[in-house]
Amino acid sequence: QVQLVESGGGLVQAGGSLRLSCAASGGTFSRLHMGWFRQAPGQEREFVAARSWTGGRTYYGDNVKGRFTIARDNAKNTVALQMNSLKPEDTAVYYCAAARRDITTVRHGYDYWGQGTQVTVSS
Repeated sequence: QVQLVESGGGLVQAGGSLRLSCAASGGTFSRLHMGWFRQAPGQEREFVAARSWTGGRTYYGDNVKGRFTIARDNAKNTVALQMNSLKPEDTAVYYCAAARRDITTVRHGYDYWGQGTQVTVSS
């Protein structure tokens, strides 16, 4: 029912910044908990960040704390991931995800997924 489309991926040098955006449609965005995951080739999908639909709760994965920031604009049905101080190990396909009931850092806790956007960080 809910469709998510990521944008903003690309190639950036180590130490640089990149901002990803996710546009949602087909549901009540303000009632969805939003998250970002990433997956490198041959690796499991990794939790990056999440933000609740209300209350301002945020969570970050250990590998991105202090460098990445998640934000949402309910009026525009979008959620963004600001990535600073990027490292080569941040290279992955980044996925936007939405959870219907509870905010979570667990992959299987999300109900909807985007197609992903590639982020490549050169050394």
